[in-house]
Amino acid sequence: MIDELKKTIEHKMQRSVESLKTDLTHVRTGRAHTGLLDHILVDYYGNPTPINQVANLTLVDARTIGVQPWEKPMVAKVEKAIRDSDLGVNPVNAGDIIRVPMPPLTEERRRELTKVVKHEGENAKVAVRNLRRDAIAHLKDAVKDKTISENDERRALDDMQKLTDRYVAEIDKLLAQKEQELMQI
Repeated sequence: MIDELKKTIEHKMQRSVESLKTDLTHVRTGRAHTGLLDHILVDYYGNPTPINQVANLTLVDARTIGVQPWEKPMVAKVEKAIRDSDLGVNPVNAGDIIRVPMPPLTEERRRELTKVVKHEGENAKVAVRNLRRDAIAHLKDAVKDKTISENDERRALDDMQKLTDRYVAEIDKLLAQKEQELMQI
């Protein structure tokens, strides 16, 4: 029972870290990459659809993303969706392809993005700690029900704390990498 609980909690903690990695890819660093546009939804005949399902995304150069909608009528809708997104970019319509230049980040914007990254990291840490709290409650209930001994509980609590420390350290490492990436000119 304890091993099963450990595996479940570790899997959920790993998913929290993976979710943070995904969230951090959406924070732009001045360099263009197609993942920046993944979270943008386009009105595709009345349905909000991810941009990568209605258009081909490519890198034109280091600071420009090319977006080529598969259908001609979608060009204006895709352009509007990019313009209205939270990225702060201004797409340029060049006929059947939309160019999305990534402007260089100002020092002020870099600091704002660093705060956003720290907030995302804190949310991930809270998720990991909540998983630890749930595991501890589950172990205490098991001791109360006499399905495990107090010694087993103590060892399991130590293991849960080690797991939590490991994943919090991994989150801190990811945050440090992203902050360094943001502050590079």
